[in-house]
Amino acid sequence: MTSSSATPVTRLCTHTLTSLHYRDADLVEDLLGKKTFTEVMLMQILNRTPRGVDLRITDAVLVVLMEHGLTPSAIATRLIYMSAPENLQGAVSAGLLAVGSSFVGTMENCSGLLDRIGAAADPDAEAMAIARHYKEIKSPVPGFGHHLHKPVDPRAYKLLDLARAEPELAGHKVRALERLSAAVDAVAGRPITINATGAVAALLGEIGVPTGVMRGFAVISRAAGLVAHIVEEQQSPSGRFIWDTVEHAIPFVGASGKDDA
Repeated sequence: MTSSSATPVTRLCTHTLTSLHYRDADLVEDLLGKKTFTEVMLMQILNRTPRGVDLRITDAVLVVLMEHGLTPSAIATRLIYMSAPENLQGAVSAGLLAVGSSFVGTMENCSGLLDRIGAAADPDAEAMAIARHYKEIKSPVPGFGHHLHKPVDPRAYKLLDLARAEPELAGHKVRALERLSAAVDAVAGRPITINATGAVAALLGEIGVPTGVMRGFAVISRAAGLVAHIVEEQQSPSGRFIWDTVEHAIPFVGASGKDDA
């Protein structure tokens, strides 16, 4: 029997009449009151016991990604909650749909570039090729630049400092990001800040999170931030204000909007 036709299995959770296990850990006896949410989350996602450095890096990443203000994801959550206040989870899920390649989830895009640099025979040449490619297509390099934080994104450099202070981390992803940063600056002819998601890509890579999983950490973190936006929306509603502002700011220009001659 081939693997494609084999019966699917799960290793994440099982239960009996008297117990429940997360992987090989007894939920009641081994986890409740003994492990933090972050510890259990990493155990489930990475299938290994997390080290202290894994927890410190993950917590820093989750804190950085949790809140970005009134961004598209938060606005979507507030408007959906205004429309359906009985459906808190729907409002949160609407906001999470905005975690993608343009906002919040761009660490995945950057991590793919770091993977390329790390695998290259000449990492510096690969970094330069990447920087030149993005200049040619007139697009920002994922993980670089910020429309608000200038000249640098302070979150990014704090995260990188935290990673450099951890002797257990190999530093390969951080060095790849540094190579890419030098190439981006050289091609642009001026300093371009590493942004928060660029640093997050390096940090999650350092603790062994695969590129294809990284956006999930943004989803986990932003879910908490969006719940906070709903709490604020309950206490000080802004959804109707946002709606009215957009309606008045964007004029209708069709023929039916003109006065009769």
